[in-house]
Amino acid sequence: MDNTLSHKQHAKIQAHIQAHQHVPGGLMPLLHAIQDDIGYVPEAVYPEIAKALALSVAEVHGVVSFYHHFRTHPIGKHVLQICRAESCQSMGSDKLEAALKANLGVDYHQTTADGNVTLLPVYCLGNCGCSPAVMLDDEVYGRMSAEKVADLIAEVCHG
Repeated sequence: MDNTLSHKQHAKIQAHIQAHQHVPGGLMPLLHAIQDDIGYVPEAVYPEIAKALALSVAEVHGVVSFYHHFRTHPIGKHVLQICRAESCQSMGSDKLEAALKANLGVDYHQTTADGNVTLLPVYCLGNCGCSPAVMLDDEVYGRMSAEKVADLIAEVCHG
C-alpha cells in the first residue's frame, strides 16, 4: 500500500477495483471512479488494478498517462485551468499563463506550496468569444487578466 494513502482511501480504491474487475472494458470507468472519489489515481495502485483486470502495469500506466484528464498526484483545494486554445492564445493567454505561473510559483500540473491551487492547462473551455478564458473549480471566466485571476483566487481561498 502507498504510504501517502490513508486506509480509508485505500479501502475506497479496493471497492472500486472490485466493482469494475469483471466489467468488460472496465479500466476507464475504474480510473474515473478512483479519481472522482479521491482526486487522483495513485501510481502505487497500478499493480492492484492490473492484476484485478488481467492487464499489465504498463497498460494501466499507458492509459493514465495518455489521457490528460487523469492525475497521479493529489490536487489542491482549488483547480485553476488556463485555456490554451488558439482563440485564447491570440488574445494573450500566453502572457496570462506566464504571469500566473510566476505569481503562484508553480508550473502546469503543480500545486502551490500552501496546497490551495493546482494549475492545469486546458484546450478549450468553449468561451472563445470572451478570450482569454480560465476555469476556477467548476466556473468559467472570460476576458481575464492576471489581476482578475489573482482576485478570483483570493476570493475563493480567503474569501
